[in-house]
Amino acid sequence: MFTGIITDIGIVRALEPKGDLRVRIGTGYETAGIDLGASIASDGVCLTVVALGPDWYEVQVSGETVAKTNLGDWAVGRRVNLERALKLGDELGGHIVSGHVDGVAEVVGLRDEGESTRLRFRAPEHLAGFIAPKGSVALNGTSLTVNEVEGAEFGVNLIPHTKTVTTWGDVALGDRVNLEIDTLARYVARLRDWDRG
Repeated sequence: MFTGIITDIGIVRALEPKGDLRVRIGTGYETAGIDLGASIASDGVCLTVVALGPDWYEVQVSGETVAKTNLGDWAVGRRVNLERALKLGDELGGHIVSGHVDGVAEVVGLRDEGESTRLRFRAPEHLAGFIAPKGSVALNGTSLTVNEVEGAEFGVNLIPHTKTVTTWGDVALGDRVNLEIDTLARYVARLRDWDRG
């Protein structure tokens, strides 16, 4: 489990298709404190560490994960949001994030408002109903508050701090971003459907 509070920005150093996709990510994390098999959310995708070096880790990404996320867009040099898994007693500063991406949203609007940036996204139709005003979403692993919702489109606001400590300072129109809906919304919808069935 994660919180959507980004704790490092990694750099994709190598991509190697080997049936699955093997990715080497450079990190500022102290890798001596990372175990093989540990989970690290990389742009919001929970990935398992399969190799370690002094300032990097490697993950193996299944074809299913590549198909359901924006990892197929990754290239060497890309900056990615990183978060290590929660430990008992850690502060829960964002919201509960599983690292299981539900789909890919597209940046369809971007404008500065003072020092902040207002972003508008288009969600896949089958996920739009799970996104609510003042609710939470994880976008590229970052816990963000939804400002408004209109059909399949929704908006968030990025403060300067968020743009500095994440990759959101690099955002551009047309970017595809990993979207994880709020876990609570998922279970509420499931219970509602169960009652109807």
